[in-house]
Formats: sequence, structure tokens, C-alpha cells
Amino acid sequence: MRTLPYGSWPSPIDARLAAAHDGRPEYVGFIGGEAWWTEPRPAEAGRRALVRRRPDTPGSPVLPPPWNARSRVIEYGGGPWAGAERPGAGPLVVFCDFADQRLYVYEPDAQDARPRPLTPLSPVGGGLRWADLTVHPDRGEVWCVLEEFTGEDPTDLRRVLAAVPLDGSAAKDRGAVRELTDDRHRFVTGARLSPDGRHAAWLVWDHPLMPWDGTRIMLAEVREDGTFAPPVEFAGGPEESIAQVEWDHAGHLLFASDRTGWWNLYRAPAGERPDAEATALCPRDEEFAGPLWRIVLRWFAPLADGRIAVLHGRGAPVLGILDPATGEVTDAAGPWTEWAPTLAAHGTRVVGVAAGPRSGYEVVELDAATGETRVIGSAHHDPVDPAYYPEPRIRTFTGPDGRDIHAHVYPPHHPDRTAPDGELPPYAVWVHGGPTSRAPLVLDLEIAYFTSRGIGVVEVNHGGSAGHGRAYRNRLREQWGVVDVEDCAAVARALAEEGTADPARIAIRGGSAGGWTTAASLATTDVYACGTIIYPILDLTAWGSGETHDFESQYLESLVGPLAEVPGRYRERSPSEHADRITAPFLLLQGLDDVICPPAQCERFLAKLKGRGVPHAYLTFEGEGHGFRRADTMIRALEAELSLYAHVFGLRPPGLPTLELTT
Repeated sequence: MRTLPYGSWPSPIDARLAAAHDGRPEYVGFIGGEAWWTEPRPAEAGRRALVRRRPDTPGSPVLPPPWNARSRVIEYGGGPWAGAERPGAGPLVVFCDFADQRLYVYEPDAQDARPRPLTPLSPVGGGLRWADLTVHPDRGEVWCVLEEFTGEDPTDLRRVLAAVPLDGSAAKDRGAVRELTDDRHRFVTGARLSPDGRHAAWLVWDHPLMPWDGTRIMLAEVREDGTFAPPVEFAGGPEESIAQVEWDHAGHLLFASDRTGWWNLYRAPAGERPDAEATALCPRDEEFAGPLWRIVLRWFAPLADGRIAVLHGRGAPVLGILDPATGEVTDAAGPWTEWAPTLAAHGTRVVGVAAGPRSGYEVVELDAATGETRVIGSAHHDPVDPAYYPEPRIRTFTGPDGRDIHAHVYPPHHPDRTAPDGELPPYAVWVHGGPTSRAPLVLDLEIAYFTSRGIGVVEVNHGGSAGHGRAYRNRLREQWGVVDVEDCAAVARALAEEGTADPARIAIRGGSAGGWTTAASLATTDVYACGTIIYPILDLTAWGSGETHDFESQYLESLVGPLAEVPGRYRERSPSEHADRITAPFLLLQGLDDVICPPAQCERFLAKLKGRGVPHAYLTFEGEGHGFRRADTMIRALEAELSLYAHVFGLRPPGLPTLELTT
């Protein structure tokens, strides 16, 4: 074991390797007995490839670059593809291409197969967008969510359920799209058709609510001609979040509701009646769902035999099979401790996306009849000796007023390097986005990039994070910029006080809402020596007054308070209003195509810092939106972050480009 100072350990995990393994498979589904999903391609301009797994063969992309299966509905997307099996003719696939947001139909087994457009372009705003697709070949349609801009402002739009003809007639004629609902509700999810074809169910919610605040199930009779009768409200309300609704094979309605303070699974008989008869299938103080950040996320999937595949747990969700007759859950075997909210079922087969602290996300299949699991796609292969991987510790810290703060601590770790006796390691506090989200406990090579060089990382699931019940989420109501900042600082101070971290060498970093917490922390605390602020919110008043997209345009009404009633609170908490309080060096990273946290926020913030002598760097990236997806962007960003820490902490990592700081 060789002795070298923290931060100077050599590591085979470079920025290029970390970028190549960024992202995870998503949107799994079945076409007949074949599993399909999307996969990230950082080296191909960050596109999402559509992958097909034929029986007993590895998954392979079905569309070459630049086809990119990704929807922009509510900007975060959701359900960008769907398919149907046609006996004797092979699968039929419909997908949304990111470049123009049109729907395309594709028959991969046809001779000279090529995608054909199903929907037209629109000259207005961001155009026509589509998500949460379901193909109904017997009806000759694909049902989906239609998001249509009616003007140039980001909130000038409408959303309805729509049926798009599979014959291509709507490609030139918007009028051929059949609207199934009106636009009286601001947000909708795709319609789920009952097994007998007589009813459809979907979720709705309206501003200022977010879907983890309050949603409703709408239920409508489907007439013989395919139109919907006037829908009725089946369940939900302003203080009840229903995150998913499905039909089981017997025609019962299944839904995940947090009416008890935890997202649990319920079953109700079909029909146009209130849900007084809904039965909790497995009442526990656990989460069987999560925040609906995309138009379709699936935490449960009904099986043909009446059982239900479920994701459940506190913090990290795991896969289990729920028997509604007994309320018992049998968890799947295997090394995976984290399952993403994307499940699909066919017969007794369940497919999902899972990872663990020693493996990245893989596509995993469970045979519910035998209990056997196997990896069927995106299989994890160690790109380096796993001895370089971090060894996380699940911790619960005590914050202000004695409240619990959940966190993952990743100490510096190297197979044959150690630090000199008496030296304490530098640490970086990582803040997740959302803020109604959470940090998963999985192998992340970006974390390993730092820990293998001798820099510790702690991921803080501060108050407001998902996975620990509604009361924990509600801690952030009107307290954003307070509770999140306090919780991160409490964890940082606790690590310093117990001798885990060097109190003079603690950084903070985060993206999106995490970028906000990072900037707010630098402006209001003296805990951190520096920070990395990634595509952040910096000016609450502007962001809450039209400078972001529609989905989150009124999010601050609950996170901060009603703007019309407490405008001073918006100014007081905004880092852009208190640039004079920031003295620590920082790195600011921003995508120039970001419509969620636009570059204008960064530019105004920097203008107020000009000439104040605070060392900083501002890196912008063409072609990047909210969340970096291109390999070259991620490489530059990661190396710049390490270079900032090297400068501030006095580290000497080998072979690192120098980040030029200005004042």
C-alpha cells in the first residue's frame, strides 16, 4: 500500500470512462413475447436507441442514428414508443423522434423497412408532441397524450388524449387526429383500456398542484364508435397523489395512492362509482410508487394469474410479486438493490431495470412462475477492476429540530493507495435534482471518478426527497432554500465533527434543483470551500413568472409560497439577489438549449458578480438541454469539476487539464 495525499491517487476511472457509462435503459415493454426498451448512447450525440431483444439473443438497436426515441411532452417526456404484435406480419412499432417530435410507424421485419411519419409538423411554438403511447391495431390507431402549442410562450399549450390513425392520414392533416378528451385539465396521462374494451382510465391534475401533491383518476365509458362518454372522477383529490393506474386481467382497477401518507396499492371494481370499495392490497409504511416526473412511469404491472409485480420499499425500491389474496410480497432474488420505475409483464415474465452498489443499471427479467431472474440486456461488465469502486454506507443524520436526514456516504477508496496518517479527506456534498426526487444507491462511475482519487462523496436525500413517505416530502413545502440547505449543511458538519471529512475541504455540487441548493448554500452558509452549480435555478421571481416550462411553472407556489402573496420571500431566497454574499470559488455549467433552467438565469447571476473578485468559471455547451447527454460534454464537465477541487483544496491529481478561473 503506497502513501499519497488525498486527491492525488492515480485512477483508471477517467472522465471518458465515466461518460461512456452514463445513463440507464428506460421504458421497457413487450411486443408479443419480445422485450423492447430504450438505451442511452452518449457517444452518438446522446440519442436514445430503441432496442429489441429477440428470443435467446442479445438486445440490439432497431433504428440507426440519428433516430432518437425520446418525447418532449412536459419537457421530461414519457412513453416515447409502443408496439403491437401482428400474427404472421411481425411487430409494428410507433415511436416519437426527438428531432421533430413527430410520431413514426416502423415495421422492422418488413422488406426495405423504414420509419413513416404518422403526425404532421406544427409551425407554432414547440410544435405537436406525443407521449404515453398505446397501439391498438384492431382499431387502426395509436392512443397517446397530445401536447399542442397554441402560442409562442412556454405556457401557451393544451393537452388532450388523442387517437392517431396508423394509416398515415394525419401526417399531412392535423384534422385526422381524433381527440378523445377536451383540455379542461392541464395535465393528463395516457388512457388505459379495460380488458373488455368498455372503459378507459387515466390520471389528471391541474396547476398549481404537482402530480406528487394531488391527482385524480378519470374514468370514461368507451362507446362502440371509439369515442369517450363524459368522464367521471373515480378517485383522488388535491391532497392525494395517485401515481399510476392500470387494469388487471379480471377487469379490476389498480392504482397507487398515498392517501395514508405512503404510496400503497389499491384495487377497486370497475364502473362509474366513487372508490369507496377500493381495497388496500398490502398496507405498509412503504412506498409502492413515487413522484410522477414523466408522463408514464410504472411501479407495478399486473400478471395474467392475478398477482402483481410491484416495486416497494423505503428509500430504495426492490422488485417483488404481490399476491392480492394474502397481501404477501415475495421479493425477487439477485444482487439488485435498486429498481427504476419501469416495469412490464407478459404472462409470468416481468422485465425491469435494476442496479446495485457494485453494478450499473441492467435490463432484468423475472420469471414469476419459478422465481428465477436473469439479465437480458445492457448487462453490466466491469470496465475496470471493481476494487476501485466505492463502498457506500447508508447513514441517517440528525438535522435541525432533531429531524432525520437520509444520506449515502462514499468514503475515498483505492485498492493500493492510502493517505498519510492524520490527513482528513476532502468531501463533496451531492444534491439531487427535483427537488422532489432522490439519490439512488447504485454504482455511479462519476462518484467513483472522485472516490478513487481520494475525494469522498456524500449524497444527501434532504427533507422533501421521495422514498420516505408524504410527511418527509412535505417538509419542503414553502421551505425550499431553507430545509434543503440546512439538511446538506448538517450532514457536512456532522462528517467534519466525527472526523470523516476535512472541515476546510468540503465542496457542494448539484444540478437543476440541486444547482439551486448549491448556489443557495454558497450564499447563506460558510460550510463549503467551493461549489459546482449545474444548470441551476438562481432567480425565483423570474423562474416563477414565465422563465421556465409549463410543467413546473407553478411548482414554486408550493415550494416557496404563492408569489402574489409572498414576493419578498422569492427575492430573499434567490442567490441572484445575494451574489454579494458569495465568496467561495465556483464552477457554473449550463446547456445552451435548456428551456427548463435557461441560460439567462446564469447570465444575470454572473453579471451581479462581475468585478467582485470571486474566482469562478462558466462553461456552456451547445446542443445540450436540461441534463447533459453527450459524451464530450460530460467529459469536459467532470474534468472541470475535479480541476476546481484541485485548485481550491490544493490537490495534485495526475493528468488533469487546468480549469481557468476568472474573477
